[in-house]
Amino acid sequence: MKQQLTLLLLSLGVFSTIGCAQKGDIYLIVRADDIGITHTVNQACMDVNTDGIARSVEIIVPAPWFEEAVTLLTENPGYDVGVHLTLTSEWQYLKWRPLTHAPSLTDKNGYFHPFIWKNDVPGASFLKESDWKLDEIEAELRAQIALAKSRIPHISHYSTHMGFGNADPEIARVVKKLAQEYKIDIDLGSMEVKSMKGFGGSSLSPEEKITNFLKNLEDLTPGLWLFVDHPGYDTSEMKGVGHVGYENVGFDRNGVTKAWTDPRVKEAISKKGIQLLSYAQAKEIFSK
Repeated sequence: MKQQLTLLLLSLGVFSTIGCAQKGDIYLIVRADDIGITHTVNQACMDVNTDGIARSVEIIVPAPWFEEAVTLLTENPGYDVGVHLTLTSEWQYLKWRPLTHAPSLTDKNGYFHPFIWKNDVPGASFLKESDWKLDEIEAELRAQIALAKSRIPHISHYSTHMGFGNADPEIARVVKKLAQEYKIDIDLGSMEVKSMKGFGGSSLSPEEKITNFLKNLEDLTPGLWLFVDHPGYDTSEMKGVGHVGYENVGFDRNGVTKAWTDPRVKEAISKKGIQLLSYAQAKEIFSK
C-alpha cells in the first residue's frame, strides 16, 4: 500500500512540478510494451516502473496472462496504462485468439495471424494477405478497449501492436474513431514527439545495451522524446517465446529491464535534467 501511494503521489507531483512545457527542457516517455503475455513479462513490466524509468505500459488484452496484469496494474494506479490493440500473435508456441468471433482475422487454427505483412518466417500467415473484414476488426478492437477500461480504470491511451494501424487507411480510420469514442486518443505526433534512438540490436548484452542507452540519453536535445521497448527476464518461461529469426527473446528483453533499472541510467537522467513523463502527463503538458 505504501508503494502504491508513493507511485501515485510521484505521478501527481509531476503535474505540479512541471505544469507546462518549458523551452529548453528535455522530456522523455519510456514505454514498456506487451504486459500480459507471460508472468515473466508482467513482472519485468512492473519492475521497470517501481525500480526504473518506465512511466507508461501497454497491455495486450487477448494475451494469456492478462488477468495477472490487471491485478498488478490496479494495485499500482500511478503507472499509466495504454491498450496495446492487437490483431496478431507472432510467437511460435505462445498464441492468443480474438475476443470476438472474427474468422477473417485468424489462421486455420483460430489464432490471430502471426504477422501483418508478408515475410520469410516458415509456415506463417499474414493479415494483409488474408480476406480481412473491417467490421470484424472494429468489433474486435472495440471489445479489447471495453474490457481493458472496465478492468483498469486508469487506462489513458492506446497503441497498435506491430503497427497494424498502418496496414490500411480504413483500419487507421477505425482505430482513430474508437480511440476518440472511448476517450483514449492521446496523439503524440501532434505534440511533435521525437523517437529516441534504440539499443542497437537484440543480440547485445545487458551491459552493451546500458552503454548505448547512456550515450543516446546524452544525445537528447530539448523537446519531447519517446522510447519504446519490451522488458522481460531470461527465465525458463521465456525460453518458449520466439519465432524463426528472433529466438533469443528472453535474453534480449532481460537487457531492456537491466538498462531501465540500472543506477547509472537513473543518475544520467537526473544529471542531464531529463524529465520522465507518462502519456497522460505529456497530454496535460503538451496538448494545445
